Amino acid sequence: MSSTLKSRIQDDMKAAMRGGEKLRLGTIRMLLAGIKQREVDERRELSDADVLQLIEKSIKQRREAAAQFASGGRADLEGKELEEARVLEAYLPAQLGEAEISALLEETLRATGAASAKDMGKVMNALRPQVQGRADMARVSALVKARLAG
Repeated sequence: MSSTLKSRIQDDMKAAMRGGEKLRLGTIRMLLAGIKQREVDERRELSDADVLQLIEKSIKQRREAAAQFASGGRADLEGKELEEARVLEAYLPAQLGEAEISALLEETLRATGAASAKDMGKVMNALRPQVQGRADMARVSALVKARLAG
């Protein structure tokens, strides 16, 4: 098993099992099932970057589901989704602050020579590997859009 993140997740599953943490255990099992499914589909072992991408997607799905439950008046299910998102967030690297994101953005703009909104895709493609898992991509996208708009 080459993925250290995957190993950590499996160790956490065993700890949650021993500790009787039902919600945490269920969330970690769903994550591991998603990792295994993708490995089978792609016929390769996922790297830490791939696992991080999967974790981010799972967090986003849970937040969206929580918003749906909130608008439907189901606070119980909303709470469960948000709690699962918190369990998954523990696997993300330390989040970047606003100043750090802005500095990376300015550096990327200089490197790509981007000047207008037409260059947004080029900037995001260059910026993504640097901020993946360390910042909310929707927030990064909004910052890029605002900066390129002038």
